[in-house]
Amino acid sequence: MAAILENLEIIRKEYLTVGDLYAEAHERFGLTAVNGEVGFSKRITEASLHRPQLALAGYTELFTFHRVQIFGNTENYYLRALTVEQRKNAFRKVVSFNIPCIILTGGNVLDDDLVAIATESNVPLFSTSHETTKAVYLIGDFLDDQFALQTSIHGSFVDVYGVGVMFIGRSGIGKSEVALDLIERGHRLVADDVVLVTKKGEGILLGSGTKMVEHFMEIRGLGIIDLRQMFGIRAIRYQKRVEILVELIDFAKEHEFTRTGLDPEFVQIMGVTTPKIKLPIFAGKNITVIAEVIALNYLLDHYGYNAAKALSQKLQDALKIKGDRTAGRRINYFEHDFE
Repeated sequence: MAAILENLEIIRKEYLTVGDLYAEAHERFGLTAVNGEVGFSKRITEASLHRPQLALAGYTELFTFHRVQIFGNTENYYLRALTVEQRKNAFRKVVSFNIPCIILTGGNVLDDDLVAIATESNVPLFSTSHETTKAVYLIGDFLDDQFALQTSIHGSFVDVYGVGVMFIGRSGIGKSEVALDLIERGHRLVADDVVLVTKKGEGILLGSGTKMVEHFMEIRGLGIIDLRQMFGIRAIRYQKRVEILVELIDFAKEHEFTRTGLDPEFVQIMGVTTPKIKLPIFAGKNITVIAEVIALNYLLDHYGYNAAKALSQKLQDALKIKGDRTAGRRINYFEHDFE
């Protein structure tokens, strides 16, 4: 395995303030602040959401109060079924915990006295017209993204025929030059030098560039170039799924490289299994074309066709044929065609 993939530093955001959540979600998810900017400095420390139905009913032994609380129809209808005093006591007990915030879904509203209790307890209140299921999906996905595992990999990341191909290898081996050649051929750069990789869900890695570097690239002997200014918006994209790692290795006879592709190599990045190809390079070798073939071959395999397995099956079938002298020739009869 390339040394560059060993001992990757994996990071995770420690917290997100309620104000940060509102800034990102008030337009995107239709979130409205009910009691102003109360408690905007409070911290959200995990992605999971919670519906405090048992807590409203009085059972708080297993109350995960440190999560964002969702008040849907069930919670609101329950509160309305109580007397005014019971309603206040039930709500006051819930907000007595250090809750990050409460989100009212489905256009539900709280009585003014409950809003006042939340404000006194420094608990932010938000509302959205989205139904509970959709609101939980949207906000949960946003928080999952914010608290996702991340790492950085030294390499060049290019979208080749819609396949996310990341080139890794020793410094100065030519990763940026390969990426530049691919861009000139119509493919798109995602990131160069430092690729930020984020784990989405259980089996997806998304790569992007950094805010500082963006789509700048260093070409040794030339200097810094701006790919977006030079090739236009068609030559870049801001994120792409990491689907293949291509390790560029200086050719040496003692190195072993796959000849058939029947035994593919994989690596683990933040627990996600990713295909990896070792590609020997030497002067005059057209890495760009090979990179395009790697992407196309990945697409074929993705859609159910594996060339190595297909050829292996043909060889096995041929070995079963006994006494057929034409088995080795593709055309049985040339029909007077001498070209």
